[in-house]
Amino acid sequence: MVRVIGLISGTSVDGIDAAFVEIKSSSTSVQIQLIAAQTYPYSPELRSQILRLCGGESISMAELAQLDDAVAIAFALAARAIQGGFEPGATLIGSHGQTVFHRPQKENQLGYSLQLGRGAVIAQLTNLTTVSNFRVADLAVGGQGAPLVSRVDADILSHPTYCRCVQNIGGIGNVTYLPPDALNCSEQIIGWDTGPGNSLLDLAVQSFSHGTKTYDQDGAWAAQGTPCMSLVEQWLKQDFFQQPPPKSTGRELFGQDYLQQCLTAAQPYHLSEADLLATLTELTTASIEQSYRQFLPQMPDQVLLCGGGSDNLFLKQSLQKRLNPIPVMTTSEVGMDANFKEAIAFAVLAYWRSQGIVGNLPEVTGAKTAVLLGEIHTAWGTRVVR
Repeated sequence: MVRVIGLISGTSVDGIDAAFVEIKSSSTSVQIQLIAAQTYPYSPELRSQILRLCGGESISMAELAQLDDAVAIAFALAARAIQGGFEPGATLIGSHGQTVFHRPQKENQLGYSLQLGRGAVIAQLTNLTTVSNFRVADLAVGGQGAPLVSRVDADILSHPTYCRCVQNIGGIGNVTYLPPDALNCSEQIIGWDTGPGNSLLDLAVQSFSHGTKTYDQDGAWAAQGTPCMSLVEQWLKQDFFQQPPPKSTGRELFGQDYLQQCLTAAQPYHLSEADLLATLTELTTASIEQSYRQFLPQMPDQVLLCGGGSDNLFLKQSLQKRLNPIPVMTTSEVGMDANFKEAIAFAVLAYWRSQGIVGNLPEVTGAKTAVLLGEIHTAWGTRVVR
């Protein structure tokens, strides 16, 4: 039994999701008890810097180093805070960091992914061994470096008789397809990035509200509009949606430039802001449905949502209409906190790395082989943040 902290800030750049968990392991699976979970928002200035860099702004190496340090300090503070009042504390941290650039592998081009928030710094500031930089090992053996948590999904969320899709909706959406009894037939597990999750919606809300809002709570604004299905059908012709798995994407594709293309394409329709948000929501759910029907061996018995999009009632209702009669639930309904599932997953991946257990699924990422994920940084007890 070991206590581990999982840390991640996703492509929505809302803040740092921290999960403090207790892990019990057997020869076949892990058991997770969630002790505490909390999101620690970035300061407005730090969030703005990260978003500008993700949006393609050029900065100097000195500025990049300073930003890397600031993210590491923020992650270290989150790791300290999440343990407050609980004894014993954690002995290990799994930190995904903050993705600022992701380039999937293509023919004649290596994959590359950059997460800020150096694990070595977090280890020294918390005095806890820290595993970080999870994506590079999968990329090095020909994988996409994403989605990375499918093996964890299989371990924790598979069902003996139901076929499930675990659909994460962060800034970008990704799915893990779990056949019945997935642990015993892992070669049948597949997964991929489905396309935009909240990324375009959040950018649109920030623009329409002149920066007073960062997201559409419960999808309430979008719910006032009517989606333009002609636009959705047009947008779904984008090359990424036709590309078969394995595949991954990020803000490099579905970011500010892509949103501007969408808004330009919408001009002849004279849509209201609510209509545009409804249409962008429909793009997220339509891209999920289309990818299921194109690439799954069969439609699932259940869909389990997680990530920030699982709280968007309008989005959830839209997806339910598209997938009906398949029930669209959340992972919380089957015992895994939907808002912190990714943070929990990186705690598990860190534990597996410490035990010498491989973490990726080549069937999902396209890697040539299963590999250990993450780099281990040992703490030397020199400095602790409070």
